[in-house]
Amino acid sequence: MMQVNTSRLIILCTIGLDALGIGLVFPILPRLIQEVTGTTNIAPYIGVMIALYALMQFVCAPVLGALSDKLGRRPILLFSLAGATINYAIMAFAPTLMLLLLGRAIAGISSANIAVATAYITDVSEERDRAHNFGLFSAVFGAGFIAGPVVGGVLGEMWVRLPFVVAAALNFGNYLFTLFMLPESKSSPSGRFDFHSLNPTASLLWVMGRKRLWPVVGTYFLLSAGGEAYGCCWALWGFDAFSWNGTWIGLSLSMFGLCQMLVQLFLPGPATRKLGERRTVFIGIAASCLALVVMAFAKQGWMVFAVMPLFALAGLGTPAFQAVAARQVDSASQGQLQGLLSSATSLASIIAPFSFSGLYFISRASLPGAVWLVVLTLYILAVPLIHISTRTIHKICVND
Repeated sequence: MMQVNTSRLIILCTIGLDALGIGLVFPILPRLIQEVTGTTNIAPYIGVMIALYALMQFVCAPVLGALSDKLGRRPILLFSLAGATINYAIMAFAPTLMLLLLGRAIAGISSANIAVATAYITDVSEERDRAHNFGLFSAVFGAGFIAGPVVGGVLGEMWVRLPFVVAAALNFGNYLFTLFMLPESKSSPSGRFDFHSLNPTASLLWVMGRKRLWPVVGTYFLLSAGGEAYGCCWALWGFDAFSWNGTWIGLSLSMFGLCQMLVQLFLPGPATRKLGERRTVFIGIAASCLALVVMAFAKQGWMVFAVMPLFALAGLGTPAFQAVAARQVDSASQGQLQGLLSSATSLASIIAPFSFSGLYFISRASLPGAVWLVVLTLYILAVPLIHISTRTIHKICVND
């Protein structure tokens, strides 16, 4: 038991440092691109960088997840951290846009951190504790992502490339920390390299042969697509609907992140033990939908802050559904499953930002909050898929 607790603590620290590194560069990236390209119209370049990263992640995450099932979680996590270190090092010193794009491509190819860490948490957790541990996972990642932009903004004022230098150092330190401290979580990885695992279509064929996974993958895609709306439209919506300045937009995002982090830190374990995973997921979806309705028609900014605790209850559903997803396959296929789910998330991050941006600019004059009704629609579409996924688990449990 002590070994399991130690492993969980180390992987949580790894993910926290990973999120901190991502958050460090988030507010400074536009300035770096402007410096390298020499133009103020940087929106197309940011779009290309985001799309390139997501595309490479979409193709490679299932491959790395499958390899983690065969070779173990630890070597793939080390590979991923090495790729992140190289990416940030390139971005810290790259003089041209092409080198920046190369760095993002490397980061996308090696971006197995989250998928493999999720599989690791599954490996070291008892079934009854998985929702709680996934909640801790999300809370630690959220804390790192909240702190990162603040630190990155301060460092960026000293030198625009300094956050990238620090992010590279953090990831290299994280690599060494994982190398010397993190034990392997799989009890018996085969250790055999299989060229079939390098086929990007292998995971697609694998999931096509397992119909019970279709609703799980579909749910991840819809929820991830809905989540992209906040990054795309929150700042624009706050300005158009409430005339918020940068301070109020930042404060609202920080408050939202803090509320969600607290929910994920303390509530998923007790909620799933008392209500079960299925009810907990539906409570999270219902809370999100109610908050989105208020946000869509809110006339004053205080109304958004008022519903944030309700909105944060959505954080109950994610860890519970992650626990549901993990129970769909055995331990030998956890990496492949998590890689596939990461790939679905990446696909959503390619498609959704362009879609939400277009929808927002069409509706902003008449109803700026209409974008939240679109997110609400996606969540409603996810409900029958969640029902099927959780019903399948329920039947398996009954039959067992």
